[in-house]
Amino acid sequence: MKKNVIVSLADANYFPLLEELIDSIKRFKQSENVAICILDAGLTEDQKNKISKKIDEIKSAEWDIDVPGYKVKDKEWLKSQVSRAFLPKYFPNYEKYLWIDCDAWVNDWDCVELYFKACNGGKLGITQTIGPGYKITSKVNWLFGKLAIIKSQNFKHAVKSKIPYDKARKLAFAPHINIGVFSLEKNSVGWKTWQKNLEQTLKAGNIFGSEGLAINMAVYLDNLETEFLPLNLNWITSNLLPKYDENNNIFVEPYLPNHKIGIMHLAAGIWKDGKDMRVDKSIEIEIKTLNGKKILKSLRYKN
Repeated sequence: MKKNVIVSLADANYFPLLEELIDSIKRFKQSENVAICILDAGLTEDQKNKISKKIDEIKSAEWDIDVPGYKVKDKEWLKSQVSRAFLPKYFPNYEKYLWIDCDAWVNDWDCVELYFKACNGGKLGITQTIGPGYKITSKVNWLFGKLAIIKSQNFKHAVKSKIPYDKARKLAFAPHINIGVFSLEKNSVGWKTWQKNLEQTLKAGNIFGSEGLAINMAVYLDNLETEFLPLNLNWITSNLLPKYDENNNIFVEPYLPNHKIGIMHLAAGIWKDGKDMRVDKSIEIEIKTLNGKKILKSLRYKN
């Protein structure tokens, strides 16, 4: 019986990315001991049949918290904003859960092992969206002189969700936590804490981003014990492009000591000529190699 599981979710439009994520996992021999489970948010029957032999379980995602119908009409994919906070309900037979968004893929297996280790003892294993090379952490609108309006994603979402101002202010400058990759044990208090916050954020706020705000609240307001992991374990390419190690044929961090990228995450997309790499796999962009060259390369997974 497999004790650990990797979970993701997709609809029909994101199926090619989901398939790449699964293939990026299965190429490692170590994956034989880890289950892969999928939440279906609108896959076709043909798509489900195509991946059925590669995965352990697939279940239909539900609205685990009541959400007004007008907010989610014809947007089944938004179930990811709710259902990932209830993974033990969908797949109860595992001890540790690693969630990976379907627009991400595994570049180095060591990161998977680190995530499963990080959530020992009920802790949340996750990364913050801040690190070496990040040149902007907050958006600022300068008014005049020394006066400015500082925009915080956490603060904006918290206010819209009617979170009390004293709590919203605590979130304002806390490093934002990206929920696209995380790990939790089955019996962690983190699930209940996250779900409690999610019920609150869904009442008044936007559906999209609600679960991210809820997990930021769990960490920074509820003091959920957290193992903050290195940035390369959830490398968000829209924030900072990686470099490419031609000698070893692998993506690496752009700064010394150039650690391998563990999970490549195409969140927010990589855009060229108005087209998103997540939608068009043929798109290539210019990135640097460790040898100082500039090459054209896709950041999508390739077999």
